Formats: sequence, structure tokens, C-alpha cells
Amino acid sequence: MLKRLHIQNYAIIQELSIDFSGRLNIITGETGAGKSILLGALDQILGGRADISVLQDKSRKCVVEGIFSVAGRREVSAFMEENDLDVLDEVVLRREISPPGKSRSFINDTPVNLAQLSRLSSLLVDLHQQFDTLELGESEFQRKVLDALAGHTDLLREYHGIYASWQEASRELEGLQAQKLQFEREADYNRFQFQELEDAGLRPQELEELDAELKRLESSEGIQAALTRIHHELRENETPIVQQLRVLVQQLQPYAEYHPDLPELLSRLHAAQVELLDLAGEAQRIADHVQYDPRRIDQIHERLSLGYRLLKKHGVKTTDELLAIHRQLADRLRSVLEIDDRLAELGSRSQALRQQAETLAGRLTRGRQAKIRGLEDQVNALLVRVGMPNARLKAEINPGPLGPSGADQVEFLFNANLPAGARAQGAPFLPVRKVASGGELSRLMLCIKSLVAQSIDLPTLIFDEIDTGISGEAARQVGIIMKGLAASRQVICITHQPQLAGKADAHFFVYKETRQGTVRTGIRLLDAEERVQAIARMLGGEKPTAAAIQNAREMVND
Repeated sequence: MLKRLHIQNYAIIQELSIDFSGRLNIITGETGAGKSILLGALDQILGGRADISVLQDKSRKCVVEGIFSVAGRREVSAFMEENDLDVLDEVVLRREISPPGKSRSFINDTPVNLAQLSRLSSLLVDLHQQFDTLELGESEFQRKVLDALAGHTDLLREYHGIYASWQEASRELEGLQAQKLQFEREADYNRFQFQELEDAGLRPQELEELDAELKRLESSEGIQAALTRIHHELRENETPIVQQLRVLVQQLQPYAEYHPDLPELLSRLHAAQVELLDLAGEAQRIADHVQYDPRRIDQIHERLSLGYRLLKKHGVKTTDELLAIHRQLADRLRSVLEIDDRLAELGSRSQALRQQAETLAGRLTRGRQAKIRGLEDQVNALLVRVGMPNARLKAEINPGPLGPSGADQVEFLFNANLPAGARAQGAPFLPVRKVASGGELSRLMLCIKSLVAQSIDLPTLIFDEIDTGISGEAARQVGIIMKGLAASRQVICITHQPQLAGKADAHFFVYKETRQGTVRTGIRLLDAEERVQAIARMLGGEKPTAAAIQNAREMVND
């Protein structure tokens, strides 16, 4: 519900605030007083296009602010949570237009983009202007009307859950099928690569170890020569080093008892002699086992050639990296085998969910079809009451693909000038959006919404001159219908018809005044007697007669 609308520096509105009733709010005033300007300002917080030409004072910004009561509105709470906004019982929408033309939008003082403002405002206000392309012409709204009359809330909730699960399973199935196709395209190549690595039979660190062995074998002659020389110099030379140490020990031995440091020195010389003997033996032993093996060298070259080719092919540098690729290829080939089982499982689940969705969609179709005749009869009867005696509404349901709301294509058809008896002769009916005028659409929408008001969570309804082209009893009937619609929700209506004004729970009067040479728009809430006078002027002109005043009083009290 729109509790308050505050406007500042918009067109000829310097500043004003309106506190609306929660029921039927009627706005009247002379032509040109600024009623349409009010709607233009309201359109700013509904996401309308910003235009700096609306700034009355070019040195100040324009501000339009609406305060809405949203307690219990689940869709609004869901929007606020989705956009990380505080969920409160009141929501404040504000739009600011600066003199340079920059527009800023706010929800509860939090800056938001225009798309967010528009989306939230669409949940709060349903604005119907005479020449709007109304949602009445949209199949989704038409479907909602039939569902509301059929009481499909719980059935739709169940269908939505099954449909969403089916869509998710279908997407997963499509993704898996695409994955399988990709696997199949790569299968032969992956299988070849896997078999190539499998045949190679590499073990961890093998190439690195073979490289070290090859270097050792290719250096075997040099190694053997060096070891043999070590053994020769230590033991086999004409004056071997070991023998020289023995001679030195023998020369020093007789003097050991004459100097305290000599025994230690002799001990160390003796230890060196023993160590060198051991080194000579170890060198000989190693030399005996070092052999040049050309056959082994050829084998290693062949093995390394295979390994290096695989390393280069796969763009890696170590044996372990090649083995990791081998394992990855094995996993891919195994996945190809496993994916068929998963596809079969998903296919069965998707088919089962689709069958459930089709069953529920069939129940929705039957429920909607059962309400068509009643909708047509009731709306057509209301159309007669609102001054459209020759207008007829016809609803059709055609089969379509499964969608978020079933498998029906709902279309409201309309003929505004159907002669008596023409229905039986197959008079042409065309889609509402193609044949109904602005005024006809507004009254048709009023008739439809009055039927479903108890079943659809309608936001604040705003009608701009819905009474164009009607008067007398038809206007009174529009007022009665609107009064009934406002019994359970807020309705705001701009009108020139006294019959509608007489039904108001709150009657606002828009006027123009000149202050300091500037024309400004004002608005005030009329009390009971002011209402009578205003309606009397609508009936009888600026100076209403006593009869007009009495008639106005009866309208207010009716």
C-alpha cells in the first residue's frame, strides 16, 4: 500500500505530500490543474525515464519519494533478501534528478540501479493509464486470471517444483550427452596415447636413472684407467706410496721414546699406511667391476630415445609426469565406460519427472478450461454494466510445450462491437492487445481484476481516467465495481466523473494557484462538505444549483 507520496521540484509542483487511504482514493480537479503531473512524478519511482525539463527550479534537484507498507508481502521480502536489502514492514522508494541530468535511485536509503527500482516498484504499484499497453494483453497475466479463478495455488506450487527438477535433470542430461560426444570424439586419440604409454611400461624415475647409467657406461674406460693408476701408485709402483710410508715409520721408530710427541705422530703415520692399503684395494675392486658394455649402451640409447620422444610429445620433463598423464588417460577411458550408466540413470529420472509434469499440467489445463465459461459470462455481464453492452470477451486455451506454468497457451479475445445474435454467427474475435482501445482496456481490466481480487495478491492499483467515454449509470457501475475492488486493497483513481468521486474513501482535490508570479500545483484532502461541493461542481458547473448539491450529497451518502 502506498502510504505517502512526497514530491519536490517536479514541473509546477514546488513541494507537496499526499497521505493515501488504504481503500479507494479518488483524485479530481480541473483540467490542467496537474493531475497527470502527479502520475508523471509517481512514474519516476516506478522506473520512468528521467528528464531534467521537469525541474521547476533549475538550481535544485527533483526528489520523488514513496513510502509503502509491505507487511506480509512475500514477493517483496524475497526481492529484498535477494538484493541484500533490509526486510522491513515499510519500504521507501526515492528518485532524485539533479540539474545536470544525473538520476539516482534509492530503496530504504540504499543506492540501487534503475532496474532494481523498477522491479520492486512493479510489485508495489499497478499503474493503468488510458493509453498504456496493459498487461491484460499478455498471455502470462491471462493465465494467472484463470488460475486464480480455478484455485490453482497449491497445484501450481507442486507443478513448479516438479518442472524445476525436470529442467535441472534435463540440463544435466544434456551436459552429460555433450560430454560423452566430446569423449567419443577424443576416444580414439586418447586410447592411442594411453596404449603408447602402456606399451612403454615406464617405471618411476626410470629415464633419470637410465641417463645416469648411460653417462657411467660411456665413461667406463676413463674410470677404470683412473682407478688402476690409483692402485698402481699406492702399491705397484717402483716406489709405491705405501712402501714409502713404511720406510718413514721405520726411520722414526727408534726415536719414539726420546720425544713425547713422536708416538702420536708414528700412530698417525701407521694409520695412514693402513688407510692407503685399504684405498688401493677398494680402487682395484671397483676397477674390476667397471666394464665397457656396448650392447647395454645401445639398449639404454633405445630406451631413452623412446622416453625422450614421449616427453616431448606430451610437453613434460620427467618420467613421473609421463606416468601422471598415463593415469589421467586411464581415468578418461574409464569415464567413457561409466558415462553410459550415468546417462541411462539420468534419462530415466528425466523421463519420470517429465511424465509427472505432464500429469500435473493436464490437471492445470482441465482446471483452466472449467473456468472459461464462467469467466466469459461474468466479465461480459460486467462489461454491460460499465457501458460496453456490445463488447464480448472470449478466452481460448491452446496446447503448447511444457513451460514454467503448464502446457497451455492462453489467449483473451475481444470484440468491442458485437451486434445482437452475432455470437452464434461466428463473429470475429481478435486478441485483446490488437483490438481494444485504451479506455476499453482499462474498463475490461477493472472487470477482470474485480473477479480475481480475492485470489491474486494485487499491488496498489492506480487508474488514470478509466471513465473516459462513459457517464451516467455506466460511470456509477464503474464506481461500484471499483469500490468493491478497494474493499481488500488500495485503489487510486483519477477521474472526471462525479459518480466515481462519490464512492471515495478519501477524496483529493488538485488545484493550481499563483504565488509570486509562479503557477504551482497543490492538493488537499476534502472533508465531507467539501466533497459534496466538489462533486456538485462536477455535476453542475462552477456555480452548482441546489439540485446539483442535493444530487452530490446523495452520491456521497450512497
